[in-house]
Amino acid sequence: MKKINFSIDINAPKEKVWYSLWDDENYQNWTSAFSEGSHAISDWNEGSKIYFLGPGGSGGMSSKISIKKPFHTMSFKHMTEIKDFKELPITKESESWSGSEERYDLSENNGITTVTVTIDVVEQFADYFSETFPKALQKLKEIAENETKSITVRISTNENLEKVWDHFTKPEHIVNWNNASDDWHCPKSENDLKVGGTFTATMAAKDGSVSFDFTGTYSEVIPMKKFVYTIADGRKVTVKFDVLDNHVIVTENFEPENIHSIELQRGGWQSILDNFKKYLENKG
Repeated sequence: MKKINFSIDINAPKEKVWYSLWDDENYQNWTSAFSEGSHAISDWNEGSKIYFLGPGGSGGMSSKISIKKPFHTMSFKHMTEIKDFKELPITKESESWSGSEERYDLSENNGITTVTVTIDVVEQFADYFSETFPKALQKLKEIAENETKSITVRISTNENLEKVWDHFTKPEHIVNWNNASDDWHCPKSENDLKVGGTFTATMAAKDGSVSFDFTGTYSEVIPMKKFVYTIADGRKVTVKFDVLDNHVIVTENFEPENIHSIELQRGGWQSILDNFKKYLENKG
């Protein structure tokens, strides 16, 4: 096993670089330097399992998030291969890299964030990573130094997939969780969950001072797995339902608007998703 290091300076605060690394579409973008269609499935919590997958998603690597210190450090411990969505027993070949580490450290100085990557590789792949990782980090730099194009929020639950899907998509449940704070509610919901179908969710302050309809049209629907819709203002939202390690992970990836700050938008969407998890597990 050989340990190699890479580093790049990025003209962006460490918080933005962090999300440029790990937000759903951003991750797929910069890791395309290794393989187009690369993606990951995880709740992204310390100690959790994470699947690093290639195009099609049936093959890749099973790992563990050994360290997660937001905006500072993310480290993975790679365990075994995945084939046909199943973890394979450790073989003589995979034993050579099982337990290897892949670590990302961020440090900021005067608005410049330095990303340092340290990875354990077997000798035969050292040249490949030495050539490819700088290209991936250059893609990361481009993402972080430009306008934010997408934001990711997610939750994980041990409820079963059918229940999660139903409570997320059926109007009789949506009205019970679709609010970001206790002084707002969702008094009305309509949802025609099919390609070309539309939805409407009325978002209103409980004191009656303000309300609006959140509407959109579906462009893709894969039951129990994924749906994509376009909000009335033209922004795209993708919602995925993944099952990993007996948990359902709900991931929302959305294009931001240009009125409110990225931080406020991320916080608001995450609060609604957290409220969904609370309703699902305690009241549903």
